[in-house]
Amino acid sequence: MGKLIDEFRKGWQGVAPPSLGLSIAFAVACLLLATLSRWALAQVRPDVYFTPYFPAVFFAAAFGGFRIGIVTALFGGVLGVIVNFGDASADRARFALLTLYWVVCALTIWGVEHYRTLLIEQRRISKRLIEEEDYRKLLVDELQHRLKNKLSTVHAVLHQVLHDQPQVWARIDPRLRSLASTDDLISRIDKAGCDIRDLLIAELGPYGHVRFTLNGDRLFLPPKLAVTLSLMFHELATNAGKYGAFSAPRGLLQVSWTVTGDRLTITWDETEGPSIGEVSAPGFGTKLLKSALTAFDGKTELSFLKTGLHCIMQCRIPKSG
Repeated sequence: MGKLIDEFRKGWQGVAPPSLGLSIAFAVACLLLATLSRWALAQVRPDVYFTPYFPAVFFAAAFGGFRIGIVTALFGGVLGVIVNFGDASADRARFALLTLYWVVCALTIWGVEHYRTLLIEQRRISKRLIEEEDYRKLLVDELQHRLKNKLSTVHAVLHQVLHDQPQVWARIDPRLRSLASTDDLISRIDKAGCDIRDLLIAELGPYGHVRFTLNGDRLFLPPKLAVTLSLMFHELATNAGKYGAFSAPRGLLQVSWTVTGDRLTITWDETEGPSIGEVSAPGFGTKLLKSALTAFDGKTELSFLKTGLHCIMQCRIPKSG
């Protein structure tokens, strides 16, 4: 009995086609209910012959397919002609109504079958997208694992090479460890999100905690926004290390953020860095910074001032979960 109920549930939800026997049994039940409804209506209106069979055709076609729907429509028409709940006999008017009944049933069955086809196609696409997403997650996890192993290998090799130079190793070791912790943080926030302060500390930590200041209240970032901002912060920090505040001995960075309603504003200010000359054509990093927040109804403004890079990031904070 439980197996039969499960098959009925899957067939009704469109997960799996029901067996022929179950489809026929369901169609017969629909016809019996329609005939019972017709008998009840006959107590008030004896000339109602085919109207109760329309729902039977609809449900039978939706459950068992267009073939079951056609058979149900044919039998419903026959029952409407030969079964009488009054003194009226089959005449030309009833056969004219029978023709109209079959035309409407044909349109109903066509509509139901069209909807079933769209539903099956949607389920197929959804299944394929889920499989691709699972494969993407597997691939990303594998790449993260390999990256972590490579970073560990680099750490071990440098430690061996610089074994006799403890002062140089003391400067490199914390940066490598900070990079490793940043990779671990990114792998975690892709699933659960994180606090914006923890994200910034992870990204900026390799450059030294005395080189930057953070101003803002605790703010939890949902996973997608956290990953997007981590990419942007990484790009900004990398540029600061190559050309900006972190490339100069006295260079400093201040990052502040405020929240108004569901809008987040982040300000990135670099000072005491090398003077900015002619700005080159926008590269991949600049394009990433200017387009990354569009998915969150946001934008990024970059200003290359004499004191250093000034960047304002604005976006909408999506509801977590």
